[in-house]
Amino acid sequence: MRKLIKTGVPTLLLLTLVVSGCSFGSNKAMQEMDTPQINYVDEGEALGEETELIGSEEQPIEEQAETEEGSVETVTRELYLIDQNGMVVSQTFDLPKTQGVLRQSLEYLVDGGPVSNLLPSGFQAVLPAGTEVDVHYKEDDRIAIADFSEEFKSYNPEQELQILQSITWTLTQFENVDKVQIRINGYEQETMPVGNTPIGEGYSRANGINLEKSEVADVVNSKGVTLYFLAQNGDNTYYVPVTRRVKNTDDSINEVVNQLLAGPSIYSDLLTDIRNGAELLDSPKYENGVVTLNFNEAILNQMENTAISNEVLNLIVLSLTEQPGVEKVAIQVNGEAKVLKVSGEPLTEPVSRPVNVNTGKF
Repeated sequence: MRKLIKTGVPTLLLLTLVVSGCSFGSNKAMQEMDTPQINYVDEGEALGEETELIGSEEQPIEEQAETEEGSVETVTRELYLIDQNGMVVSQTFDLPKTQGVLRQSLEYLVDGGPVSNLLPSGFQAVLPAGTEVDVHYKEDDRIAIADFSEEFKSYNPEQELQILQSITWTLTQFENVDKVQIRINGYEQETMPVGNTPIGEGYSRANGINLEKSEVADVVNSKGVTLYFLAQNGDNTYYVPVTRRVKNTDDSINEVVNQLLAGPSIYSDLLTDIRNGAELLDSPKYENGVVTLNFNEAILNQMENTAISNEVLNLIVLSLTEQPGVEKVAIQVNGEAKVLKVSGEPLTEPVSRPVNVNTGKF
């Protein structure tokens, strides 16, 4: 495998977060809270065509679908874990198919739980051992309420932000879920229980992941953009999302590309496969969900200068499809649309975002 590039702009980790709100526990606890009535939806009742996605939380996790041959049927899910650098990163696994997919996804984040035999080298589960999980779904608000047992409070305070991000990004992989709230034993939490991070009325992907802070000092007139860079553990290379604050602009697509070309923070261990000198020759063009980018030749493979590497293509597509409305990316070089991939195949069609990231089959 060729050497990846360590480049980038200086950034500092941002330790400020926003808000979220939360449910679990016994009926007694719920009654003691004296909160307004909420109409919860069991996963099996949810959202018409998306019912298969959400399944019923009332079914025990052990009730798994079996094939005619008796083997357990599996489905592909993303779990956001913590890597050896303390970054929150998705890893994709084939999990037993069950009707309670929201609860199952969180149970696979518990240390010592069913994820233990699946963890890639350098990765760890994020929820404290022994944590029990329940999930409620608020259909009207598209909110998943993650409800944890008392064991949830025993995590390392230095990992509080990572845990909050992991829970949020794991649950919002499902199309029905836009926001996550957290409760402990049925009680709403105004802050996280150990480090007191505010979690208010809901937490979403808009709050960011692996937060960086750029040199932009004006928080009011800046915004967060999520970029993807590379990390390496032995022979394993994988994609890591980071959220960086940038100046507000009407051309978010151009800003994302420029930040991606600038590279990862010099204070991080992240890498890029995009060469120094790569730049856009024209402003990005957007039409019907497709962004067209025209680069100079420096965007091509470092060694042969004839094809675009899979890593470069993936970094661009993953970063741009985090932007609202962007579904596909088309690449041109010097105005020519006939760009080769390293496999020798022409890149004839715009590239869409993969359903799952870091599968080993990207």
